[in-house]
Amino acid sequence: MSSKSLRVPDYLGHMLQAIDRIQAYTNMVPKEAFMQSTQLQDAVVRNIEILGEASRNVQLHGPELVAQHPDIPWSALYAMRNRISHGYWSVDLDTVWNVVQRELPTLRVQIHTLVSQMQA
Repeated sequence: MSSKSLRVPDYLGHMLQAIDRIQAYTNMVPKEAFMQSTQLQDAVVRNIEILGEASRNVQLHGPELVAQHPDIPWSALYAMRNRISHGYWSVDLDTVWNVVQRELPTLRVQIHTLVSQMQA
């Protein structure tokens, strides 16, 4: 087992931390306020980048774990990170908002459950 594969729990922790930060930043914030605040947008987008990068590290260093949990959108998280990082001048804030509101709550439960199972 490589040292990188031993870090898979760390990467999952990074994913949880990024989700928790996004949720803390956007909790009780209406969409209009998000759309008007470049500081909030930057904070959320940065943590989406972290989430996607950590997801990619799990894919690379824990492929067996990824295969056991196909319900987690590992590749989609990395793809969104790439779209944001490489297309930074044209980030679709409506899409970002929708992901934060619709997808992250479920993803948080999935990752938290996975971390809890690994610790048991």
